[in-house]
Amino acid sequence: VFIAQSRASGSHRDVEDEELTRIFVMIPKTYTEEDLREKFKMYGDIEYCSIIKNKTTGESKGLGYVRYLKPSQAARAIEECDRSYRAILAEPKNKSSESFEHDYYSNSMRPELRGNTLPFCMQPEFCGFEKADTRIQEPVSKRLSVVSRLPFIQEQLFALFDLVPGLEYCDVQRDPHTNSGYAVIQYSTAASAIYAKYKLHGFEYPPGNRLTVIFLEDGNDSSE
Repeated sequence: VFIAQSRASGSHRDVEDEELTRIFVMIPKTYTEEDLREKFKMYGDIEYCSIIKNKTTGESKGLGYVRYLKPSQAARAIEECDRSYRAILAEPKNKSSESFEHDYYSNSMRPELRGNTLPFCMQPEFCGFEKADTRIQEPVSKRLSVVSRLPFIQEQLFALFDLVPGLEYCDVQRDPHTNSGYAVIQYSTAASAIYAKYKLHGFEYPPGNRLTVIFLEDGNDSSE
């Protein structure tokens, strides 16, 4: 889906390849680049492999990159490789590796939204999510506002937010004076809305376009 959207948007091929052919994986610290290549060569033609190492000690951090010749090969590797590798599409090289590593650990160690791949892996801990996440300080509600630099397609946005159980409606609105996207999302419970905001705020849809997701007042007592 994301490969198709990137091509439809008219992205330059070099940019597309940079964003869609490099994957980021978690590996045993004993792996060499040759081990990494051996594990992932079955999915396609590999241009290069690299292992991220500690700048001071030279030891592997247990993370690596694999660059394929074609986006379809990278997509196949993400979908078919063992889940222990936690494979995702890598950020473009112009983003610092430290920043990307932080984002990767933040996302990959929780109930999964695996990079820019779908679907969600809904786990039992979702049921206790609202109580478990003590960092939520803002007033919450069952309704969300979604803002994007690019216009939304109703069916696609609905399908994305419908991955979280309890979606009641998705209303896409468009400003005739700008090309930006705006939508209102409502769930049946505040817990579903919290989970959707937690997983989709900052999510790139399509790649390179980050969504901004915030709570909207829905008229109910947020303390509930």
